[in-house]
Amino acid sequence: MELTSKQRAQLRGLANSIDTILQVGKDGLGENLIKQADDALEARELIKGRVLDNNADYDARLAAAELAKATRSEVVQVIGTKFVLYRESHSKPRDKRIQLAKPARGKTT
Repeated sequence: MELTSKQRAQLRGLANSIDTILQVGKDGLGENLIKQADDALEARELIKGRVLDNNADYDARLAAAELAKATRSEVVQVIGTKFVLYRESHSKPRDKRIQLAKPARGKTT
């Protein structure tokens, strides 16, 4: 699923009020961090992370892209050292999930 700009804007607004729960440190993107991100996305759907300053191998855009690929999620936003990821949860009841705006017919962005 690719997010529309309207859906991204909606998710960016929701992300303003959440805390950063992932930190990509000097060890980079290991199995533990990917598992933590995967579990957090299933429980929360929307997570915020950051790349620590001492990480020479990753910037926020690269870390977000690789985490999104590894967790089958979407990058919502990258600003400075912070990033936001989204993936619809299938274990949560439908009424507890984030309700995204429906895309307009025939539009993909």
